[in-house]
Formats: sequence, C-alpha cells, structure tokens
Amino acid sequence: MLKIILLSQLLTLFLVANSFTVTGTVVSDNKKYIGARYMGYVKEVYVNIGDKVKREDDLFKMESAEFDILKEQVNLGLEQAEILTDVYRSKLDEIRRNKAVLSRNRNNAMNFEDMSENLSITAEHTESMLKAMKAIVKSASQKAKEVSIISHYLEVKAPSNGIIVQKNLHVGDMVMPGFPVMILVDLDHLEIEAQISESDILKINEGDFIKFQIPSIRYKGRGRIKSIVPSANPMTHTFTIRISFKRDHKKIYPGMYTKITIEYIPSTHNLYK
Repeated sequence: MLKIILLSQLLTLFLVANSFTVTGTVVSDNKKYIGARYMGYVKEVYVNIGDKVKREDDLFKMESAEFDILKEQVNLGLEQAEILTDVYRSKLDEIRRNKAVLSRNRNNAMNFEDMSENLSITAEHTESMLKAMKAIVKSASQKAKEVSIISHYLEVKAPSNGIIVQKNLHVGDMVMPGFPVMILVDLDHLEIEAQISESDILKINEGDFIKFQIPSIRYKGRGRIKSIVPSANPMTHTFTIRISFKRDHKKIYPGMYTKITIEYIPSTHNLYK
C-alpha cells in the first residue's frame, strides 16, 4: 500500500507542468520592400519614417525623361493617325457625292462610263486607306493606354496598410528598378519570434499555447506556436519559433522585447524503469 501511495505521489510530481522562459521580439509577418519599376529621378516624397499609411496612399512620385519622350511620341502618332483618318473619311464622302451627282446627270455627261469607273477605283482605294488608318488609330490608342498604365507606375503607392520603418530616398535622387527604397511594415499581421535551445526542442510542439509579456507597455497575452523552423543554428544550437497572437493593444509594434513562458509536462517514459 505504501509503495502505491509513493508511486502515486511520484507520478503526480512528474505530471505537474513545468515551464521555462525565453525572450523574443515582435516582428511583422508582412513586410513590404518598396521600389520602382522604371528608372527615374524622384520628384516628390510624401512620407517620412514613422508615418502610418493606408493602402493606395501616395508614397513618392518620379519623373522620367525617357517616359516623357515616349509619351509625347505616342500621343503625336495617335493625333496624326486620327487626322489622316478624318481626311480619308471626308475624301470618301466627297467621292460618293460626286458619284451620286454623276448618276443623276448621266444622260448629259460625256464619257459617263469612264468617269464612273475612275470614281469607283478612287473610292475603292480611299476605302482601303481609311481601313488601314483605322487600324493604325486602334494600335496607337492601345499604345497610349499602355503608356498611361506606365505613368501610374511613376506614382508609387502603398501596397497595404502599415507604417514606414525605412526610407532611403529624397527629392532629386535617382531610383533604379529592382532596388528597394522604402520598407513598410503591416501592423495587422504581427508575430513573435524567439530562439529555443536545442535541449528544449522536445518540450514544445506546433500548436502549443504560451504566455508572453511585453514589459515596456505592461502587456500580458496568450499566443500559439505557429511554426518551428527545422534548421538549427550551428553556432548557438538554437531553433527559431514563430508565435501568433491577437494584436488587441494599439501600441504593440515590431521590434518590441517580449518575455515568453512555455509550460510543458515532463516525459514519463522512464518513470517505471
């Protein structure tokens, strides 16, 4: 009986949840690196570091000499094509009027057949030219639309709600395509990142609930282990974990220090040996 009581007490002792503490940092799961699609000089900058922005807010505007020349050429080509289309359309209408007049006066006209045939040939040629000019106008209009779309790329807007945490450009700077000049952090998708010692890896699992504190704002909350990155740091022998939580405090920002408490039940596989 005494052995049973002692074994029961020992089992209870082992099944009591233990805990360990690690430190972490609030990070954003949705960080945007913002750059330009075309080369050009910065004409206007509308935001500074620390500014909160909403989706589609203007961030900066560029000017490009190459784009201005292209836009001017496209608009000029479209204008010329539209003018020639109107010329051929007017000429075709005039030929049709002349044919109608000739048809009414065919009895008094000399060489009626020759004149009618010449007008028909001229009308056919003019119709072909009018058709060709309409095709050119359509192509030029499509090109103008493409240039208009490109013009929107020169006005860079915020891709999502967030806060500007880095800005590496000023008015007059040249921006190269593919190089980020701003970093925007989405405050609606925050997580906690922490390092777990390799010796503690058996004590945690994806989906486990944890408790955490943010001392700077005296905040306490609960989170859940979202992922365990399966690649240990060979220098420190630690694993990275990401913890999801609900941001119910408006002053929780990326970079904040956190203190994480993880509870676990010790393994009992050697208890009865």
